[in-house]
Amino acid sequence: MSDTEVHVLRAQHLSRDYELDVSLPPSYGQGQRSYPVVFVTDAPYAFPVTRAIEARVAGHSTELPEFILVGLGYARGDTPEYSRRRDYTPSAHGVRNAISDMPGRPVVFGEAEGYRRFVADEVFPFIASHYRADMAHKVFAGHSYGSLFGAYVMLTTPEMFDAYVLGSPSLWFDQRLLFARERSFAASHKDLRARVYLGAGAFETPQPKGRPHDPRYNTDDDMVGDTQAFARALASRHYPGLRVRTDIVAGEDHLTVAPALITRGLMWTLSGN
Repeated sequence: MSDTEVHVLRAQHLSRDYELDVSLPPSYGQGQRSYPVVFVTDAPYAFPVTRAIEARVAGHSTELPEFILVGLGYARGDTPEYSRRRDYTPSAHGVRNAISDMPGRPVVFGEAEGYRRFVADEVFPFIASHYRADMAHKVFAGHSYGSLFGAYVMLTTPEMFDAYVLGSPSLWFDQRLLFARERSFAASHKDLRARVYLGAGAFETPQPKGRPHDPRYNTDDDMVGDTQAFARALASRHYPGLRVRTDIVAGEDHLTVAPALITRGLMWTLSGN
């Protein structure tokens, strides 16, 4: 893509190489100020979508300031499915009967902690040293498994990011493991300092009985219910430094809702309102 810088970073303790995409705001070359940084997972999809949202909205709305965009790509040599299953999931107890899309390599889940360390220890210093990045204002944005990873980070080292945009988070994973993690975090913490935007499409729930079949509804997991329950759990802790917003977007399903959630989530988290 034009006006995009592509880097390859070695995750030393993982022995893998990851692509890092960076897009700078239009005004970057016009001064010396620093910019907030948005980190998006699933970069091959989310990076161009978020970049287009910034180009269209930032500068034309006081609710979305300009930002440096960093796309977190997949491991080189891995398919997107293989990389994200491994790197975005918090436990090895993955999807039963999952089939590998890389012949000769078994399905792997549960390396979210190693990937989190890569982002914190290697990606962050790289961005801080190469760009005028305001690393005190970092936003995480993800969707589906990407948001599962974001929720894991939030409940492990919440200070890694100032805000979290968690679209359609796969909270069903491993028998709703992140709900147990949330309870454990609450038992040992008095505060969680972050702005957390949670959202899903209205079709991301099993179809109500008695209605004509609509393939846009989920067949199994109630991601709407899980998203709302997770938001209620966070709010119930009354953390003084936490702000939570939840949106269920009418007319959208798991595959169509991501752009709307990225737009709404970034406008809310970056506006400071």
